[in-house]
Amino acid sequence: MSIILCYNDMDMTNDLRRIAATNATNEITEHFTYARLARMENNPANRAALEKLSAQEQSHYEFWKSLLAHEDPRAAERIRPRMAVVWMMAGLRTFLGVTFITKFLEIHEKGAVAKYEAARAIVPAEHQARFNEIIEDEKSHERTFIAELKEARVSYMGFIVLGLADAIVEITGVHAGFLGVTGDTLIAGVAGVIVGFAAAISMGSAAYLQAKEDPEKSPIVSAFATGISYFVSVILLALPYFLIRTMIPAFTLSTSIGILLIAGFTYYGAVVFDRGFWREFGEAAGLMLATAVATFFWGAIIGKIFHINPASF
Repeated sequence: MSIILCYNDMDMTNDLRRIAATNATNEITEHFTYARLARMENNPANRAALEKLSAQEQSHYEFWKSLLAHEDPRAAERIRPRMAVVWMMAGLRTFLGVTFITKFLEIHEKGAVAKYEAARAIVPAEHQARFNEIIEDEKSHERTFIAELKEARVSYMGFIVLGLADAIVEITGVHAGFLGVTGDTLIAGVAGVIVGFAAAISMGSAAYLQAKEDPEKSPIVSAFATGISYFVSVILLALPYFLIRTMIPAFTLSTSIGILLIAGFTYYGAVVFDRGFWREFGEAAGLMLATAVATFFWGAIIGKIFHINPASF
């Protein structure tokens, strides 16, 4: 019996050492990440929120490091932040925004809470009170700090998504329609660009008028966000038709690009606005593919009515 107890005690010590080392590394990495994001921030309120997050992660790091130091002082001294992650998050912040990065990190925190709860049994009794405080921090306090972040690009995200989503459905439909009429990829590509250019202007104008009713948004910025996101999607979707001279492979590649774009902006919105990803992605991708099928058959019907003979695919 004593041998078994000694073995279990040693096993728990090893688990505590491993868990403390992992959590200390994660927390110090996030401390450096939030500190770096704070230094990049021009908005004083956002900077203050990020500094709070950074300080909180540092306190969590110190807790786990103290537990590790009690079991293995040398291991505690070897704890270092993963600077590759810090610099990667800082780089992505430039393109994706601070709100996305902080909420992306929060997703990791949700997983950390479950791991912390699982480790409760091996945390020494004298540290349980502080351990409970850390779990509470992870559950609610950090989300409160993140909710304080205000970012212009998030307020215009609806216009950007509107431009992307409408372009993907409409231009994929145009290309599919020409697939039913002609096998000439150049014609399909040019048609998509021409229709897309006119539609981008139309969508930008609609966004301008819509934003005029909202005093918190700039109509000009809203129009540009919608129109430019629309036209960028148009170019990406049309590009395969200029690079590949066979219709089916060009259409397949263009459709794949459309699905990737849908996945990208759906995931971004899911993270920023705390929404489910798979359902929204399935709905958007399904709408795009359904439109492609419908316009293909419509194009084939128009081709027969006007006696247009499609070239070889």
